[in-house]
Amino acid sequence: MPPVYVVQQGARLRVDNRRLSVEREEEVLLQVPLGQVSQVVLFGNISLTTPAMVALLAQASEVVFLSERGEYRGRLVGAVTPHVPLRRAQYRRLEEPAFVLAMAQGFVAAKLAHLRALLLRHNRERPDEVVTDAGAQLNHALAALPRKMALTSLRGLEGAASAAYFRGYRRLFGPQWSFARRARRPPPDPVNVLLSFGYTLLAQAAAGAVQSAGLDPFAGFLHEVAYNRPALGLDLMEEFRPVVDGIVLWCCRGGQITPEDFTPGPEDRPVVLSEAGLRRFVQAYEGRMDQPFTHPLRGIRLPLRQCLVEQARQVATRLQEGPAGYRGMGFR
Repeated sequence: MPPVYVVQQGARLRVDNRRLSVEREEEVLLQVPLGQVSQVVLFGNISLTTPAMVALLAQASEVVFLSERGEYRGRLVGAVTPHVPLRRAQYRRLEEPAFVLAMAQGFVAAKLAHLRALLLRHNRERPDEVVTDAGAQLNHALAALPRKMALTSLRGLEGAASAAYFRGYRRLFGPQWSFARRARRPPPDPVNVLLSFGYTLLAQAAAGAVQSAGLDPFAGFLHEVAYNRPALGLDLMEEFRPVVDGIVLWCCRGGQITPEDFTPGPEDRPVVLSEAGLRRFVQAYEGRMDQPFTHPLRGIRLPLRQCLVEQARQVATRLQEGPAGYRGMGFR
């Protein structure tokens, strides 16, 4: 089931006769049967009554708190899943350098292959030398990846390949978007605002998938383990980042989002997406996450959201049974 997103500032969530009700002042904005709520994502100044909080926790529906601009603030979750043997295996594997490297190589290979597929698919419409060159650099990176025998060099390869990708990706946007490079803090233009926002949504989905598989989201392989960083969630989302890139491209080129949806803001938030634009982008994101794909290991068609969970389960299986590595979805 897709999450319930609430973007209307000043709204309040409460439970009314086993229905989750979103209200603002005297107006009911949305009502959903509580049993159909898998997750709630709140943006900015939105309140949650204690009975609603208790009801969501009772059915293991988490609540994600984001700032109005889409920055992660925290999560309200129930009890940790009791998968002690699996987590013991996860921590043991983290002490095996060869296993860690093979897993990290698998995450990077899946990401780079998907980045290349996105560029090449869109470059067929109107060939561009810069995009063609970026695709060639991604090919070179994929070929060089098995020779990287240290995490530092692997991360360097991934960083250089991602930079080459964005040099090509920006060519897919018209000049009205003022998209010159990937920048995050703060996003300086509309495309970067949408990318950062989409990656935040994806990161929460990946962290949830990791937890649903019984894994510790903070103990990863490609991303360095650090305090309060969901390293394994970030590992898992790498392959799916180009999904967000495709959504942003579709929204900007298809007219779902226009430059008029953005206004200038303060120094720490120079570009602000309107509430209406935010709702349309969330709708596009959810539409994509509901799109079915054939999962390579299960051999059946599943919504992309469920594929994320299946990929987390693949990690769990490899931790317990081997072999080391990670098989990507093979998006086209």
